[in-house]
Amino acid sequence: MHEVWENDVRFAETDAQGIVFYGNYATYQDETFTAFMEAVGFPYDEIEEEGWDVHVVNMELSYRKPATFRERLTNAMRISAIRNSSVEFAYECRNADGELLVEGSVVHVAVDEDGQPTRVPDDFREAVVAFQDEPPEPV
Repeated sequence: MHEVWENDVRFAETDAQGIVFYGNYATYQDETFTAFMEAVGFPYDEIEEEGWDVHVVNMELSYRKPATFRERLTNAMRISAIRNSSVEFAYECRNADGELLVEGSVVHVAVDEDGQPTRVPDDFREAVVAFQDEPPEPV
């Protein structure tokens, strides 16, 4: 996993129980995706200029421990699999003590300018392999 995004829990992100509302982790995961793409050398806003984009088709999150207001969170991600037109990302969120709070995955499908599924570009595949300690599962 690559720690690519940190955030402090804002009061507005907590619920009546004083913990991060579960739906906010989807936003944290998305922010982590954006930071991961930048770290790999493919900033999200630039991939469209190359003629492709990605759409989320599946997202899963498992909650292990709550986070509270002002807690510092570290969000990590890696690509676990690259298939013909889809990319699966593994995600983790930890507190300052390194305890796992949330883990999950998100699957994006590469699409062309018309929004139709397309092959994940080879230069992106190569950049991911070079960036990660453990290459993604090939398909």
